[in-house]
Amino acid sequence: MKIYLILTLSFSVVTSCTSQDKKDEYWLKKLTKEQYYVLREKGTERAFTGKYWNNKKSGEYKCAGCGQKLFSSKTKYESGTGWPCFFDVEDKKYVSFLDDNSFGMERVEVICSNCDGHLGHIFNDGPNPTGLRYCINSASLEFVEEKK
Repeated sequence: MKIYLILTLSFSVVTSCTSQDKKDEYWLKKLTKEQYYVLREKGTERAFTGKYWNNKKSGEYKCAGCGQKLFSSKTKYESGTGWPCFFDVEDKKYVSFLDDNSFGMERVEVICSNCDGHLGHIFNDGPNPTGLRYCINSASLEFVEEKK
């Protein structure tokens, strides 16, 4: 019985590691180094360096990992933080939230509900009508400009 249990557990560990390796391999091929760092390793790009922090064009912002719609330029605003900030998401079902207590801070992480990619964090210091600030990494986004 012990041998059966050990073999079962060993197989589970090998299978899950292989599955994770395949996922990592997929994301490493699909994403740039910066996108991988942000989306898969929960990294944060430096303020005022991302390509969308100062984008004023009309359109929609999608997940760079899977293409899911996330934000509209209609809810984007200048927060002064150096990251793209939005006061609302396109639809609540497109994101998930996780408590993030890393680096001695209490924050709430924003995650793409489709591919589990790290997008950024949400704070309660945003403008009306929601009072929320979705502080999002440019590297986690792809912008699709509105056709005129």
